Amino acid sequence: MKKTILANLLEKNEMSGNEKTLDIIFGRWRSQILYTGVKLGVFDCVNSVPKNASEIANQLGLDNSLAYRLLRALSSLELLEEDLDLNFTITEQGELLGKDHPRTLRGIALLEEGIEHYSIWKHLPAMIIDGKQNAFPREYGKKLFEYTESSQSYREVFNEAMSSYSRIQTGWILEALEGLDFSKIQHICDVGGGQGHLLCSILVKHPQLKGTVLELENVINNKDLLWAPKMGVQDRCNYLEGNMFNDVPQADAYIMKMILHDWSDEECITILSKLHRRAKNEGTVFIAEHMVPGPEKPHFSKLFDIHMMCVATGRERTAEEYADLSRKAGWSNIKTLHSHSGQMGVVQASK
Repeated sequence: MKKTILANLLEKNEMSGNEKTLDIIFGRWRSQILYTGVKLGVFDCVNSVPKNASEIANQLGLDNSLAYRLLRALSSLELLEEDLDLNFTITEQGELLGKDHPRTLRGIALLEEGIEHYSIWKHLPAMIIDGKQNAFPREYGKKLFEYTESSQSYREVFNEAMSSYSRIQTGWILEALEGLDFSKIQHICDVGGGQGHLLCSILVKHPQLKGTVLELENVINNKDLLWAPKMGVQDRCNYLEGNMFNDVPQADAYIMKMILHDWSDEECITILSKLHRRAKNEGTVFIAEHMVPGPEKPHFSKLFDIHMMCVATGRERTAEEYADLSRKAGWSNIKTLHSHSGQMGVVQASK
């Protein structure tokens, strides 16, 4: 019988300090095994009907012996289940890595454990010594978004990952915004809003609103990926090609999800100042990010901050740091709203 998540957590709490440290050291083994399974199509081949290891290998064009060893390792990670006859079925966790799952994490696995992101982490010690946050240029000669523009294969994986991230984060942000009065807002602009999942979710909850997604051309040029028609709000949602550093449309409110963490303080102030100038009277900005808590609390944001050190010029910040950037850009009446889980928060400010 499989252990429950609670049993696993209890077991981990009972580990010695030595065992916990070793568990961290070997963490990359697990994520690379998972990545390889995704990359080779295992989670789109294996389903709830038992399938023999040799059949899986033949279907995917893999070496039989080495494929079995990979499948066995994926079972050890509880992504697959193996029986005594070398047959495999997929688990509930494993299903999340299939490309057709409605809450798929496939893109995130391919991006974060793919060659580009894997390679830049080796520059982390040198960056911290040098004080230069430039792992992507060190490895590829270009900044993240320049590289994204130049590499179609990376751009496709990046966009798929952003869609997966967005579906998860939208739930947390809607929790944080729950009960907020939107009655004075007629038009809301999602700056850097991707394919529009967050904005369209807000429009569904608030039928009086109209919205605009401001994004780069390469993000919104595939009409089949846009969320507005899928969620039935295409008559109230407009997709606008643009760059937030150049200009933004006038609106009653702006929302930015996981945008400012990509940029330095100076760049954040530039973006927020642009929104402040274009906001209508009594305009509002919503900054949705992973908020770094105090030193007493372990949190994903503190690890994500090191990832941001590697991929961009930005960082994860505390709610007060986002509030301070907002004040410097002219915003006031600042407060912070939190999701139930505490995974994300929304800093709200007005003109």
